[in-house]
Amino acid sequence: MAISVVMPALEMAQETGKLVQWLKKEGEQVKKGDMLLEVETDKAVVEVEAQGDGMLGGVLAKAGDVVPVGQTIAWLLKAGEAPPSPSGAPAQTGRKMDGAATAAAAAVASAAPEPPPVVNARISPKARRLAREHDVDITRLRGSGPGGEILADDILKAASAKTAAPASAAAPAARVPAPGAPAPAAPPAAARPASAPAPIAGGVQALSTIGKIMAERTTQSWQKVPHFFVMRDVDATALNATRERLIPIIEQSHGVKVTHTDLMVAAVARALRAHPRLNSFYTDDGTTILPEVNVALAMAVENAVVTAAIRNADSASLGDIAKRRKELADRARANKLQPADIQGATFTISNLGMFKVDAFTAIIVPPQAGILAVGAITDRVVAIGKMIAIRPMMTLTLSSDHRVVDGARAAQFLDEVVTALENPESLV
Repeated sequence: MAISVVMPALEMAQETGKLVQWLKKEGEQVKKGDMLLEVETDKAVVEVEAQGDGMLGGVLAKAGDVVPVGQTIAWLLKAGEAPPSPSGAPAQTGRKMDGAATAAAAAVASAAPEPPPVVNARISPKARRLAREHDVDITRLRGSGPGGEILADDILKAASAKTAAPASAAAPAARVPAPGAPAPAAPPAAARPASAPAPIAGGVQALSTIGKIMAERTTQSWQKVPHFFVMRDVDATALNATRERLIPIIEQSHGVKVTHTDLMVAAVARALRAHPRLNSFYTDDGTTILPEVNVALAMAVENAVVTAAIRNADSASLGDIAKRRKELADRARANKLQPADIQGATFTISNLGMFKVDAFTAIIVPPQAGILAVGAITDRVVAIGKMIAIRPMMTLTLSSDHRVVDGARAAQFLDEVVTALENPESLV
């Protein structure tokens, strides 16, 4: 029997996925567990494995298409088997058309009559909310989801079209010389000083799928999650010394160089185990305490930030944490993250110390209850007892969801993290 290959749901609240590329060719034999395709979500580009054996056939989506979650995009077929008849709505094409195709489409659109209003349009709850926020009339939209359902991406496209239309109308028309008239002379070189910088090319830069959804999620988190922040400075003297001592040991045992981030993951994971309210999800029914401690790291990639989780970090050795962190970073940079890498995170660390940022506040990743922002280690003048000294210091800022965590719990959690970092031998 043919096995349906569907657009997978790789995370909570995901409605669509963008097909980046097929890793197998149509007509090629596939084994269960083989990497079959790459999908782009709001967090990463993820490799998806085949759920069975068979020949890849009946491919319905191509690279660049945005497809609703659960929609069939291909089949895995047995010998002599034909793919079933395609059903459901076609995928949305995520790629840009060339100039000729765009002009032709515009001509057809201008000549075509305006579509009649859609009565009782099917629309996802997320799309309905976006329609209210962007003042989009859903009665004039035809959705790209199954059965014509209006999706969030349809609303965002309609909102972008509304914004672009007045700007286009306001732009002055280019003056075209009459036939046979000489071309207008170029402005003299002296019109712009030789030392003046080249003009910046204007225009709208399209967001990637990750960028779009990240923008939406962070806005939603900031508007709906009641953030509050607690900050502590850490004396990193012992942390630096312990890292230097461990570098050759862990490099020999695990083949990786231990970093400050690895020690931070170990400290946070152990503190989460002792303070489970920070290792929980908020839901309308209450707070869900999570059985695993899976610490995610926010990592910058091209045009986006992705998060990937170190699972069971509270029970992992420092060497195992360092090895896992390097694997995730390498895969993220190569756009090769797998579904297991981005799923199940219970708390996030965002470290901007390598960018020489002293301190910052981070936005919580729902439905998590907290995120820790880590600044750079810099030499500062501090009071040690009644003496003044110069010490390497680091600022930590904890963002917490006040629906789950109160100030006292947040302070106790952060104190435990600081104590561990200032006494790092306890993490080894």
